[in-house]
Amino acid sequence: MTTTNDLTQHSPELRAAARHIGRRRFLTLTGAAAALAFSVQLPAPVAASAAARGARRIAENPFTLGVASGDPLPDSVVLWTRLAPVPFQADGGMTAEPVAVRWEVAHDEAFTQVAASGETVAHPEYHHSVHVDVPGLEAGRVYHYRFRTGTWISETGRTRTAPAASATTPLTFAAVSCQAYADGYYTAYRHLAQDDVDVVLHLGDYLYEYAVNSVGGYRNYTDRTLPAVFNRETVTLEDYRLRYALFKSDPDLRAAHAAHPFVVTWDDHETENNYAGDTPENSVPPAEFLLRRASAYRAYWENQPLRLPQRPTGPDMRLYRRLHWGRMAQLDVLDTRQYRSNQAYGDGAQVPGPEIDDPARTITGATQERWLLDGWRSSTALWNVVPQQVTFSQRRFDPTEPSRVSMDAWDGYRASRRRVLDGAKAAGVENLMVLTGDVHVGYAFDIKDDFDDATSATLGTEIVATSIASGRDGTDRPANWDTYMKANPHLRFYNGRRGYARVALGERLARADFRTVPYVTTPGAPVTTAASFVTQVGGQGLTPA
Repeated sequence: MTTTNDLTQHSPELRAAARHIGRRRFLTLTGAAAALAFSVQLPAPVAASAAARGARRIAENPFTLGVASGDPLPDSVVLWTRLAPVPFQADGGMTAEPVAVRWEVAHDEAFTQVAASGETVAHPEYHHSVHVDVPGLEAGRVYHYRFRTGTWISETGRTRTAPAASATTPLTFAAVSCQAYADGYYTAYRHLAQDDVDVVLHLGDYLYEYAVNSVGGYRNYTDRTLPAVFNRETVTLEDYRLRYALFKSDPDLRAAHAAHPFVVTWDDHETENNYAGDTPENSVPPAEFLLRRASAYRAYWENQPLRLPQRPTGPDMRLYRRLHWGRMAQLDVLDTRQYRSNQAYGDGAQVPGPEIDDPARTITGATQERWLLDGWRSSTALWNVVPQQVTFSQRRFDPTEPSRVSMDAWDGYRASRRRVLDGAKAAGVENLMVLTGDVHVGYAFDIKDDFDDATSATLGTEIVATSIASGRDGTDRPANWDTYMKANPHLRFYNGRRGYARVALGERLARADFRTVPYVTTPGAPVTTAASFVTQVGGQGLTPA
């Protein structure tokens, strides 16, 4: 397979080709709808009268995919919706014309005290998605919001702004990941929608590229039949757009979005399993994979509450970013997929060789790594939180040497991890918390300075959120539980059920609750707390609560 280092030599040319490839050639590769993926300019200004005409022509409820908010700042939050009267059609049931959309933000759910309002345009070039960066809001406040177009009014969403920069307001968040639609119901989201959290951190695999059959896989629908368009792997822009429509048709996911602001980052399945930078999972020509990646990135931005700086340009998208919750927490949201070197020795569980310690290899890319370490040096936050994708701590699969580790996680990029840990020490970061998804189980790790020395300093904690649905029902005690606990003395908790992690950050300690449901292959499961842990400010290390 072509290595990432080899491919990087050609990346500028390939990216340029992805942006400027001729339309006829592009259609032969990815399908007509995906031609929009490489537009690098915003749509031209639209006359108000034309957008108003588009709104009046909508004959069915266009807000079928719900509403969402995200990336709260002290004075702003992003609001999202997409107009799709017929969401399982490629065009969403919309004509190819701009549509005027009104938005309102209020202090109360009845909208008697409107705090801000305005009008935007849903452009067909962006699949009639709407991203509104609402300015001028008050810090640390709960708001309600909704959209209007023509005679239609969306459901009401609830969001909040971050506290003022000098505030020491506690932060409670939920960490979620991995929601394979075909593996089961999103029951955990129904419980999360009713939970009292400030923000939801989505750690990747919001979408899965795999085919979903007519009965919804393990959902095994008897009261509906899914269209055949979902029973194929996503490759084109049209494929990815339709798959987001399927996932967002789930009422529990919509309820969680309407209840809380989300901060999102991706992993691999939003594009393709285990891809690494420019390198696909299989032997697809590099230019063709970049076209697919551009389609996936475009659809991701269209369907998430993200600001304009995150809008992709061809196959490139700046998703890593920094948010603050007053002086309580700095959130450094990472992207460990787009810039990584190709996995060493394959992308599965392998006995590692010297390549994982090669300082030229990276899981973040050099620019993002510098950004992270510079951010820690300038941080004044009590807690430095790193929402990211794949397991950061060492995770040995065997109790004897040599042990296998995952080449797709930070274990396969050990030199990268060493630089990050050394950077945290040099910056004086005392309260480090890494948040992870990907593995469909819940873990709690002490992050050790030397993972092979149980007596070495504990530099932080890692909370791994189990999946929402991926892996189906799971079990409290997986078959390899004893092996993993013996092979990894810094592993404090391991559970294989579905659910989410809820974390409360305070001035003295942080508390992590692992919230799980007993099944997802049928709906309606109750939620319980499988375990709770605390870690003290200035004294890292997890202890049972």
